Amino acid sequence: MKLHAALILLSGAFVYALAGGSAAAKPATDWVSTEFADVRLISAVAGTEGRDAVPLGLEFRLAEGWKVYWRSAGDAGYPPQVDWTGSRNLAATETLYPVPHRFSLFGLESFGYDDHVVYPITARLEEAGGALKVDAAVNALACSEICVPLEASLSLELPSSASEPTPYAQLLSRWTAQVPRDLPGVGLDLATVRAEGDPASPTLVLTVASATPLGELDVFPEGPNGLSFGKPEITLSDGATAATVRLPVGTRGDARLDGADLRLTLVDGERFVERPVSVAAGAGAAPVAAGSLWVVLGFALLGGLILNLMPCVLPVLSIKLVSVLEYGGAERGAVRRGFLATAAGIVASFLVLAGALAGLKSAGVAVGWGIQFQQPLFLAAMATVVLLFAANLWGWFEVGLPRALADLGSRLPLGDGQRRGPGRAGDEGLAGHFLTGAFATLLATPCSAPFLGTAVGFALSRGWEQIFVVFAVMGIGLALPYLAVAAMPTIAQALPRPGRWMVTFKRVLALALLGTGVWLLTVLAAQIGVTVALALAALFTVGAVVLALLHRRRRPGAGVAAAALFASALALAAVLPTVQTRTDLSGPVLTDTVPWRSFDRSVIDRMVADGSVVLVDVTADWCITCKVNKRIVLEADPVAGVLSDGDVTAMKADWTNPDPAISNYLASFGRYGIPFNAVYGPSAPEGIPLPELLSADAVMEAIARARGAEQTAGLDSR
Repeated sequence: MKLHAALILLSGAFVYALAGGSAAAKPATDWVSTEFADVRLISAVAGTEGRDAVPLGLEFRLAEGWKVYWRSAGDAGYPPQVDWTGSRNLAATETLYPVPHRFSLFGLESFGYDDHVVYPITARLEEAGGALKVDAAVNALACSEICVPLEASLSLELPSSASEPTPYAQLLSRWTAQVPRDLPGVGLDLATVRAEGDPASPTLVLTVASATPLGELDVFPEGPNGLSFGKPEITLSDGATAATVRLPVGTRGDARLDGADLRLTLVDGERFVERPVSVAAGAGAAPVAAGSLWVVLGFALLGGLILNLMPCVLPVLSIKLVSVLEYGGAERGAVRRGFLATAAGIVASFLVLAGALAGLKSAGVAVGWGIQFQQPLFLAAMATVVLLFAANLWGWFEVGLPRALADLGSRLPLGDGQRRGPGRAGDEGLAGHFLTGAFATLLATPCSAPFLGTAVGFALSRGWEQIFVVFAVMGIGLALPYLAVAAMPTIAQALPRPGRWMVTFKRVLALALLGTGVWLLTVLAAQIGVTVALALAALFTVGAVVLALLHRRRRPGAGVAAAALFASALALAAVLPTVQTRTDLSGPVLTDTVPWRSFDRSVIDRMVADGSVVLVDVTADWCITCKVNKRIVLEADPVAGVLSDGDVTAMKADWTNPDPAISNYLASFGRYGIPFNAVYGPSAPEGIPLPELLSADAVMEAIARARGAEQTAGLDSR
């Protein structure tokens, strides 16, 4: 650790010298040394110009076997305390605490640091940009077999000059990056927390969910005075992606665990997260405050509703628009039943999707939102279905239902209490509306929407119960417009009555479906080669001609021809030998504006260690939202200018085909769908996740944060 810190300081000093830094700036105090520990104060910047806050650090070098303490020391000890009396232009300070280590001795648990640690400190200025003088009277406790108080008086002055990085900027950034926060997307979270046993001597029971197998899980609890926590007993399950943690709790006075507000820090290797929780008593389980199931269900509802506006769903809306127009002048009961059937088809399809994902997850298969679009057979089937829907709108082919469904439709009651006879029009209506809802769900899955990624990530990182609940609510969100019409049928009744004008209208809408079919073929071409896509296109052309001729000559057999077309398309996609033709991204891939390079997580770490900023774009040919983000944000100014001039490295992770490395990368942020973008840099080595729908402001702000506050002004000046 000491050698590592020395290397960082040497590289920082070299950069500082190249930047024109002067030793006279004195961005660090001299060491105050004892036999067991050395301490000093450091600054990440050489001056205060343009700043209202300054990043400082309280640095300890500890002799072998000695330690200092975390903000919550555990059963013994206390964290360093600093008296800032005598400082000038200092309004307030905030001390941060990196992830601690656990020290167990004779049944006592304490939390802290050995060897080397830097406590990051934010010093806020009374006068922005004014010179700063800090006088720090440090009182710390260093312990080994004995504990010794450590006192030091440290004084540091920073002039009101240029805010250049100092040799200590990278060292301070590295320790700041190790401070746990209450953030989503880490891939490590609490599912439940509760108290069990005698209230006088209870046990804190936690269930932990992880996107990847757990290896070095530990939990550091903090609570009100009167509560102390023993060493956790950890039991892994579900292939080490879940854990039950039991911590014995000691109580003093009137302190009680049940109903207490706690702060829990979860650590597993390089992953860590902080969660505020409220403890539920007995067998009940309280959701994590920041990741409450109710909050996630709200996200799921909003995400499903917004999904209606995504381009994936527009072709289905064209189909539904035709059915809505056919309701012009219809009675209220028929309108209500039709739209409720569509909503039921959507919700039922989401439940089927939830069951499939839960089953794959239990089998150890990587899961995610839209993963069925990575399967060539699914793409071929969807392209065929889209073509048949287009043929239906053109009037070449009527989509009939199995006799059992038709018989069921004939027994459904009408609004006037009558029942449909087997020969009456509309026998197949409700089942058709139900299938329209199912089709909408299938085409919606390659799109993402705001709030949707959070909800899907929460669900897929937990058990099957949460998966089903969250996906059901997402389905209700997508179905809300149909439920609204079912609640107010007058909306549909007010539309013009059907007439000959609808024939032309249907043919125009069929073009939207044809465009969707072409898009599906391009996705298929990216997965298994252009040969299959062209062969399918030829097959579809022949099939369309056959359906058109049968319709023109009024000959039966359209249903047989459609079934043959469907079977032929699946057989062609399954058996035609092809060579994958995905773009080789081993080197930079030039587009019109941005030189993208291939995704490699280890390369990101090395580049960030060298002070570079990296933007990662996880995308796929079947992801419409990804293409929208790329077109209007990533490959448009001002973002494209930053990515193309070498100032920020652009890295593309192509998830068109299944890729375990990309699946695991998404899971590390608690994400299971795309689009996903993250920005890495010296001040954000773990990455800053971006929203599903990008904006230039959000990307540029993340780049500035990842680069470091001291260089933000240079970026903003572009």
